[in-house]
Amino acid sequence: MVRTCREARPPLDDLVASTVRMSCFPTAQPPDPGAAHGAMALLPGPAEPPGPEPPVGGGGGGGGVGGARARHVIINVGGCRVRLAWAALARCPLARLERLRACRGHDELLRVCDDYDVSRDEFFFDRSPCAFRAIVALLRAGKLRLLRGACALAFRDELAYWGIDEARLERCCLRRLRRREEEAAEARAGPAERGGPGSPACAPGPGGGRLARGRRRLRDVLDDPRSGPAGKLFACVSVAFVAVTAVGLCLSTMPDIRAEEERGECSPRCRSLFVLETVCVAWFSFEFLLRSLQAESKCAFLRTPLNIIDILAILPFYVSLLVGLAARPGAGGSKLLERAGLVLRLLRALRVLYVMRLARHSLGLRSLGLTVRRCAREFGLLLLFLCVAMALFAPLVHLAERELGARRDFSSVPASYWWAVISMTTVGYGDMVPRSLPGQVVALSSILGGILLMALPVTAIFHTFSRCYSELKEQQQRAAGPEPALREDSARSASATEDDGSQGPDGAGPAGDSVAGPWASAGPP
Repeated sequence: MVRTCREARPPLDDLVASTVRMSCFPTAQPPDPGAAHGAMALLPGPAEPPGPEPPVGGGGGGGGVGGARARHVIINVGGCRVRLAWAALARCPLARLERLRACRGHDELLRVCDDYDVSRDEFFFDRSPCAFRAIVALLRAGKLRLLRGACALAFRDELAYWGIDEARLERCCLRRLRRREEEAAEARAGPAERGGPGSPACAPGPGGGRLARGRRRLRDVLDDPRSGPAGKLFACVSVAFVAVTAVGLCLSTMPDIRAEEERGECSPRCRSLFVLETVCVAWFSFEFLLRSLQAESKCAFLRTPLNIIDILAILPFYVSLLVGLAARPGAGGSKLLERAGLVLRLLRALRVLYVMRLARHSLGLRSLGLTVRRCAREFGLLLLFLCVAMALFAPLVHLAERELGARRDFSSVPASYWWAVISMTTVGYGDMVPRSLPGQVVALSSILGGILLMALPVTAIFHTFSRCYSELKEQQQRAAGPEPALREDSARSASATEDDGSQGPDGAGPAGDSVAGPWASAGPP
């Protein structure tokens, strides 16, 4: 509706007279010019009285009302009235308001805004007033900040609606938005990989409602011990098998049992340990099969870190069986037996991965894994600090001890790298000790520098772990809360129905309360 005063076109009243007005603008009576516009209104004072108006974006007009309206636009966003100058929009353009200025008819107008009040000469947008306050601050001060306590993802949607680039956010606020986007992406990917709520495995498709319900029940038994007695029993049995496997692994490394294995003897103790390991691996294989059955996407299931750990822990047992059968005394020579024994010893070390299965039943271990994923940059920064400090202190201590002190402990700079790492991490094995005064000064500097360098990223990692633990705990509580909430809602609905029946159609019962939208205003402006 950008027109000049010299153009012979219908006025704005004729163009928007047929516009559908929303419920927030009264049409029965004209508004009171002296009425206040609510506590959230940013434009104090009475509204301007209606009168002959020129086009919204036109020029011309001296000092009258028409000229003021040509220079300003009144916007009502969810009950928050703001008067903006077109010059401010020129300094920091908003794509939606620029489209509003270019409208030529009421059809175009309704595609840009939600309503237009002719009497008040204001455009209404049914959007978040809180987010628009931050946008107004951008127009007036030139800085766009994310409000404290506001949802970063919802604010991003508001920026997209008004046509503002996310890059205009301040650097700290932009980092907060990116971090929230990563957390939301991980939250969306988690249930899809586990087959949890919101995944395709839980959505009943056409003709597959019974299969979907079966998968949902199986998932609850496998992943949620609070789902019922079956879930608790399954979790207890799984943890017990992990503990038995760890004990069997420790017993298999005893010197007398190792000596019997190296001699090729099969004593009753070795046979008992083999039977125990076979039973545990059979249970883990059965559990892995159940988890694969309840997953809709098998590729996403196999990419999950915990499932990869299960595969690496289970496969060595079957591989060792095949190698043992292929390397029987009559199946080959001594070299094949030696290679088979080496392979078996290497595969036996992978059995320690069984302990990682406890992460399925431990909130703390899941928080630790999530912290490692989110703090990859911080861990890289910590490694960088250690490498730089190691490259600095290792040559210094080698120079101080080897060249000045004539010591043989620090024979070379690469040999001094080990000492530098052990000193900076304050471990101190004592295998390499500087004895000269310059070497001791270098050692003191490396210890103090290591403490300071490690403390910097560790603080961020600690805060991330606390946040991850709180998030997982809240998710756990929300997952355990729907059933009581449903019972409360059904009881509340029943009581509301009884109240409605006793009060009649015009009674003010609980069911008769009006439910407003998230941005609905309390009344007409």
